[in-house]
Amino acid sequence: MKASAFVYPWDVNGDPEAAHRLAGLGVQQVTLAAAYHSTRALTPRHPARRIVTARHAAVLYPAAEQRWAGRELRPYAAGEWAPGDAFGEAAASLAEAGLEVHTWVVLAHNSRLGEEHPEIAVVNAYGDRYPWAPCIAQPATRAYLVDLAAEAAVRPGAAGTELESLGWYGLTHLHAHDKTAGVDLGDAGQYLMALCFCGTCREGYGDQGVDADELAAAVRAALAPVWRGEPSGEGWEAVEKLLGTESATATRAWRDGVARTLQETAVAAVRAAAPEGFQVLLHADPVPYHVGANPGVDPGHILSVADGVVVPCAGGPGLLTPFAEQGVDGAVIAANFPVVSGMGGSPGTLAGDARRAAGLGATELRLYHGGLASDGDLAVVREALAGL
Repeated sequence: MKASAFVYPWDVNGDPEAAHRLAGLGVQQVTLAAAYHSTRALTPRHPARRIVTARHAAVLYPAAEQRWAGRELRPYAAGEWAPGDAFGEAAASLAEAGLEVHTWVVLAHNSRLGEEHPEIAVVNAYGDRYPWAPCIAQPATRAYLVDLAAEAAVRPGAAGTELESLGWYGLTHLHAHDKTAGVDLGDAGQYLMALCFCGTCREGYGDQGVDADELAAAVRAALAPVWRGEPSGEGWEAVEKLLGTESATATRAWRDGVARTLQETAVAAVRAAAPEGFQVLLHADPVPYHVGANPGVDPGHILSVADGVVVPCAGGPGLLTPFAEQGVDGAVIAANFPVVSGMGGSPGTLAGDARRAAGLGATELRLYHGGLASDGDLAVVREALAGL
């Protein structure tokens, strides 16, 4: 089974051993960040540093000025953590080590963009803005995301791309020193807190026959018991119970249509910019109303749009099944396993997890993360891949 490790350019650049070390894991591919959100990352084997602080979301290559000139929404250049064409430099080293390189592109997740342009951010039912979550219904946001997808995905030397957060983002975000876990919102509560009430979305709800003010009031009323510690419930039925079936269905009609058309447009833009045979995958969750880095999708629809999906399997491989059940010949269904034990990953179970994933229809593996993992974790991964 083909395996790929996620990696950042700063894991590779300046470390002459990094590319061969990754190849020695037994992976055939590396998914290399080309556009990424702010982060603080460990580089445990780098000869010159141990911590990289990426202070804001940025492209890790020189953005094309002719594409972005005069536009209010445009990608930010990286600072000293990824100067120049950091992606290109790392990609060349990885290719020399015999690894296939695919781009890793983070889209609707950008705190600096929302802080500098608050009008584009998701607004919840209480009027709070989420600067990390650009509203994907707004025309300016959509145009920015589509062009960013096309540019960041199709970098020289890349054979494919993986598009992360190409859909709705919500409350859950590890934002700065995050302190939002004091109340367990549950599945339904997370959805309600993800509903956007910016001007564009308010009009969208109206087009579905729902008054936005009444909907926002209904959301606040439904969440009131949750703030007191009562469970919101799990599954879409819980959302319908909280909002009423008609209102809940209207929100999905609006939001699902927005996400689907954005995904279709972005993938088409990538393919128009890419050479023949370029692979396009989306990080995705098979529960359509879920939000975040792996946004919810309709499995049948997304496999008719993209070449496949990268599916989060930190909680087990069960989310693979709805994609595999579509029976799409040639579709990539990649099981994404965390292998950094200090971040909750379980490299010791990778071999068994991979076999279970294959039994549920996985065609490939993704390993998060080749640069962050300790030497011990990587040794266990190497052994697991050798035994598959």
